[in-house]
Amino acid sequence: MSAHTEKPLPPSLYAETAIPPLNLPPLEGETHASVVVIGGGITGLSSALHLAERGVNILLLEAQQPGFGASGRNGGQVNPGLKPDPKDVEGDFGDLGQRMVRFSYAAPEALFRLVERHQIRCEAQQGGTLRAATTAKTLVGLEALAAQYQARGLTAALLDRDASAVATGTNRYQGILRDPTGGSVNPLGYSRGLARAAIAAGARIYANSPATKLARQPGGGWLVSTPAGQVKADRIVIGTNGYTGDLWPGLRQSIVPVWSGITATEPLSDAQLKQVMPGGGVLYELGSITVYYRVDATNRLLMGGRSKLSEMRGPAVFGFLQTYAEKLWPSLRGIRWSHGWNGQLGMTSDHYPHLHEPEPDVLIALGYNGRGVAMATAMGGIIARRIGGEPVDGLDMPMTDLKPIPFHAFWPLAVQGRLAWGRMKDSLGL
Repeated sequence: MSAHTEKPLPPSLYAETAIPPLNLPPLEGETHASVVVIGGGITGLSSALHLAERGVNILLLEAQQPGFGASGRNGGQVNPGLKPDPKDVEGDFGDLGQRMVRFSYAAPEALFRLVERHQIRCEAQQGGTLRAATTAKTLVGLEALAAQYQARGLTAALLDRDASAVATGTNRYQGILRDPTGGSVNPLGYSRGLARAAIAAGARIYANSPATKLARQPGGGWLVSTPAGQVKADRIVIGTNGYTGDLWPGLRQSIVPVWSGITATEPLSDAQLKQVMPGGGVLYELGSITVYYRVDATNRLLMGGRSKLSEMRGPAVFGFLQTYAEKLWPSLRGIRWSHGWNGQLGMTSDHYPHLHEPEPDVLIALGYNGRGVAMATAMGGIIARRIGGEPVDGLDMPMTDLKPIPFHAFWPLAVQGRLAWGRMKDSLGL
């Protein structure tokens, strides 16, 4: 078997500040597990933890190191809900939709309690999620969402323009819906903490061990090959999301990987902290092109948004986000931007996370559409319930057919066009 070349973790603020990585070996030789999880991002790590806590003989294979992909590079926002509004979820899925709404809006609370239970050191802050309307049109949608919150007994506060300015320190927003259950983590620290917790619960995790081949065994189960080893397993879980390759036929074509970039300032002064997000929490804008930001536990401003469809490193290449931050808060002009990085997120054509069971002993979960920190954690629990024998109709997320996106080969052009069109609409206030 050919050797695997380890990729260094891209430089980021998280790489400098997260808890140290585990010294995990690659898989060598042949072994057996009841369940093999492929992918050491939040989906895979949460699945491994929940399965190990059930006493399942679980083994996880990660191509690099836990949290190497977007799970360790994202904005760190722990946001409630799904991308579609509750009324749309219920319209699409009926009674199941009601469960999906409750489940997804409870996901942040479940994550923060998991962090407490396992004492994961990841700068967890449950300071709330702020959805911000940038135009009169998005304000109408925000007010409708606030009414949906109220009708379902969900807790949130709708801030008018003046209150929004007080909370954020900028006059940019027509209104804000604040959900107190949301917040933030250092996502690389969180991913590493999930790995530690899973190992403590009995899981085996191997790094630098990409799954290169899946082969059905004549007597049942699977043989999963890596560059230096093999695992015989009864069941397989795939959680590769934005870094999905061709291991399972058609899976890569069922999502669109988009790149999201983040740039961070040096620590803000006390005077700047009084002006930049003084109300705390994390914010994402409701616009054609989402911009999101937060002040972290070390008082740095992290600005995020869509980036070029390739790896970008260093603060200098994220000038568009830095210029926007200075428009929001003129007091930041001249501040030093110390870091910049990006990673691939998994988007789906219907904007829902996808849970697939293409064969009775195979489960796949991916496509969180920017809600991955909370929803990928929650999906790990769903996977453990399913493997534990819960029927499909008892789960809080739908089991869907694996469907490749038509004309998937053209997605880079489509994404670039969507970015250009969206930025023009946002600049015109449409």
